Amino acid sequence: MGERVVALFVEDHVHQATIGALVQRLADEYGIPVWLDWRSAVRGHGRVVEEFKTYLRDLSKQGDRPDVIVVATDANCHGLNRRVKEIKSAAPQTPAPLVLAIPDPHVERWLLLDGAAFKTVFGRGCAAPDRKCSRDLYKQRLIEAISAAESTPIFGGIESAEDLVHHMDIERAGRADRSLQRFVDDMRNVFRQWQM
Repeated sequence: MGERVVALFVEDHVHQATIGALVQRLADEYGIPVWLDWRSAVRGHGRVVEEFKTYLRDLSKQGDRPDVIVVATDANCHGLNRRVKEIKSAAPQTPAPLVLAIPDPHVERWLLLDGAAFKTVFGRGCAAPDRKCSRDLYKQRLIEAISAAESTPIFGGIESAEDLVHHMDIERAGRADRSLQRFVDDMRNVFRQWQM
């Protein structure tokens, strides 16, 4: 089986590190080589949706198509279902399977879900975060948890995202957060189909 192309649209560098690491880890579970084709990684939700629509329009004029498209954007207290509707209404049809990664409310929460993974990476665990809707709350909690482990979060913890995902018990983390579980299930379904 050749390398599969995963086109990714994410709203910032934390999404890029976290979602990229999750896609790679899940692909490795299935023994599927993937190439992550980053299409957008800056400027928030609105930019992700616009870049995604432009990409699909341009893609319809070209021959090369990705094997799967991943769109990631925080729910930002608007709710998971609302974000799903917004993205799907922007592109009712796609030339490849569409997988949505919509952390509810923010992606930094996903990095705090597995205290054991946090302890492996930083030498000290962290408390599983409750679910609150507050701008920048989980960014601050991630920085505080890293600092409490006597480490210095150089880029707000982004630099540790891949390590945290690598050590994460995805099943346990998914039970603690339905938005993570939804993304993992959808991505695994794509990989299972590719194995057939």
